Amino acid sequence: MSTEPAITSANTQRMTRSVWVLFAAMSVIWGIPYLFIKIAVVELSPAAVAGGRTLLAALILVPLAARQGSLGAALRLWPWAVAFGVVEMAIPWVLLGRAETRVSSGFAGLMLATVPIVATVLAVTRRESGAVAPVRLLGLGTGVVGVAALVGLDSLAGHVDAVSVLELLGVALCYAVGPVIAARRLADVPSMGVIAMAVTVVAVLYLPFLAGDLSAGLPSTRVLLSVACLGIICTALAFVLFFRLVAAAGATRSTLITFVNPAVAIVLGVLVLSEPITWGTVVGFPLVLLGSYWATRTPAVATS
Repeated sequence: MSTEPAITSANTQRMTRSVWVLFAAMSVIWGIPYLFIKIAVVELSPAAVAGGRTLLAALILVPLAARQGSLGAALRLWPWAVAFGVVEMAIPWVLLGRAETRVSSGFAGLMLATVPIVATVLAVTRRESGAVAPVRLLGLGTGVVGVAALVGLDSLAGHVDAVSVLELLGVALCYAVGPVIAARRLADVPSMGVIAMAVTVVAVLYLPFLAGDLSAGLPSTRVLLSVACLGIICTALAFVLFFRLVAAAGATRSTLITFVNPAVAIVLGVLVLSEPITWGTVVGFPLVLLGSYWATRTPAVATS
């Protein structure tokens, strides 16, 4: 997907104060969904949470995309825009909600720090250039060890089960595949148009589940506020700010927020929900982040 406005000069990618503000905002905004999902799935089904979240986001993003004139391009490639929405939102947001009915929000956030590692595995299987570079393979190995420590130690303590781990790995896989669809099939389509169409499709898909849950009565204020924050802040506002961050700092630097999100999720889980800091987190957290960092490194090109 294109990220307007286009970056035309290296000077526009300097880490100015405004860029650091955007970076900090995105690090928090995409670190808090795990907390709100954990709260919401106590009274709503994961599908209803996803439906409410995307419905609110669509009400905000569709008018913005229409004002930008970016919906037409997305409509012309609607099958791929729909595919992106299903892979990036519809499937993973339900799997994440299901997993968070059994695991802590901090554990979920840390498991999804493995997305760069999963993306590296996909790159290796597709035999992409640079995928088997030593630094990336080192990152892959380190990340796998970190996940093994996280899952193994927390399983021994009774904090996680195999089903929740598989669901979270499924989320990570979707998050790794979604950008591939965007890069290969939607590269020339304005990002806002694709995201607006994607959230609308997912909202329509899960609207029956949302209506079914609400027919039994409104959930608590706490849950309603959590869904509102997920839709307005963690989806609509998040994408708007992320596009600005990419335009200002570049796509590569923008991905650094993924290394801060898990820490935010863990801290909020401890402070707000009184979730424990487990030995799996203590041992696995630094290994997963280090592995993800190495897995995303671009190999140096030798020059003569």
